[in-house]
Amino acid sequence: MIHEDIVLDGSKAFWRMLVPRLKAERWLLGLTALLAALATVAGIHFLVVLPFWIVLAAALLNRSAPSVLPKAAKAAKVAAVAGAASDALIPALNALDMPVLVVAVDETVVFQNIAAEKAFGTIPPNSYLAARVRSPGILDMVRETIATGKINQIEHTERLPSDAVYVVRVAPAEIGGDGPWRRIFLLTYRDISQARRIDRMRSDFVANASHELRTPLASLRGFIETMQGPARNDAKAQEKFFGIMHEQATRMSRLVDDLLSLSRLELKSHIAPDDTIDLRPLLGHVRDSLAPLAGDLDVTITLTMPETPVVVQGDRDELIEVFENLIENACKYGQEGKRVDVELSGDDGGQAEVVVRDYGPGIPAEHVPRITERFYRVNVEASRSKKGTGLGLAIVKHILTRHRARLLIHSELGKGTVFTVRF
Repeated sequence: MIHEDIVLDGSKAFWRMLVPRLKAERWLLGLTALLAALATVAGIHFLVVLPFWIVLAAALLNRSAPSVLPKAAKAAKVAAVAGAASDALIPALNALDMPVLVVAVDETVVFQNIAAEKAFGTIPPNSYLAARVRSPGILDMVRETIATGKINQIEHTERLPSDAVYVVRVAPAEIGGDGPWRRIFLLTYRDISQARRIDRMRSDFVANASHELRTPLASLRGFIETMQGPARNDAKAQEKFFGIMHEQATRMSRLVDDLLSLSRLELKSHIAPDDTIDLRPLLGHVRDSLAPLAGDLDVTITLTMPETPVVVQGDRDELIEVFENLIENACKYGQEGKRVDVELSGDDGGQAEVVVRDYGPGIPAEHVPRITERFYRVNVEASRSKKGTGLGLAIVKHILTRHRARLLIHSELGKGTVFTVRF
């Protein structure tokens, strides 16, 4: 199809160059017409005049050819380059991981790459951009670029099928030749959704951390001022206030420790541990260390394990922190069920799985996807009363990510919650 277009373009270019040349030789054409008329009046037969006409046409074409034929060949070459450029551009655009729409001067979409098709669905060729893109900001930007030739970009948010933020950029491109690819405009969509989510999480984290530290600090400051003033000589009040101040200081210490732990995990989240750990003695150690807490809460921890070793690659201290967090949470928040079951399955070299099950009130379904977020709490007052920092499950998630493991959460109201760690 491209070669046929090149031939047609070359023929058009030839005749466009030949017609002006014929106009320039009109005096010769006029003299020839006069001679033909005189020959006809003199009774000379047409066949006698024909050879003269043929010689004259050959001479005229010979004079025109040096200027016309090279220009026709040049036009055909330009058309060939334009066709080759568009053919080379298509696979290059398809190789990009960002959506790209190729828009013509008349605001029709002449091409969309594979990424654009996945993101926005199939756009039939030569469809008007306004029929497919509903954003007035994008349409106005494209029209301005078509009119001025200047590069433009805006930030655009898509709400359906899910929230996505793009930097949409339009830039002109000159390929040459004829057809829809002669002058095109590349409309690109760069997805910055993840960066925006990270920025939002960072700002939320700073706000939440500041709030969590402000509360115990305010308590400490208030009690210190009270003991310096009205309770200066009240030994009984001072003893009570010292106990509360110690509790608030301990809470701040736990919060700072958890924040430092998160920061440390983020720094090495891309480095997988390479030590081999047998989960059986590790879980036994965690159960023994939490036995006093479980006794105070009147909760029984049962541990079920296979007889053969269950070995995984991991960091011993970090895995202890994971299972201490999960089992401690099960004891505290599932205290009503009076029992926490911990079950280890798997074998040496196979898939390992640890299930921590409590029989407490359960977690409402709308909270389950978010409980591993930093400072996210289902019940703020209950969490603080149980001395939680709101960072335990976030730490668990980061550690398991570093260990290339998964945390699965299943909960039913009134039946309890199940946390499954799958290696």
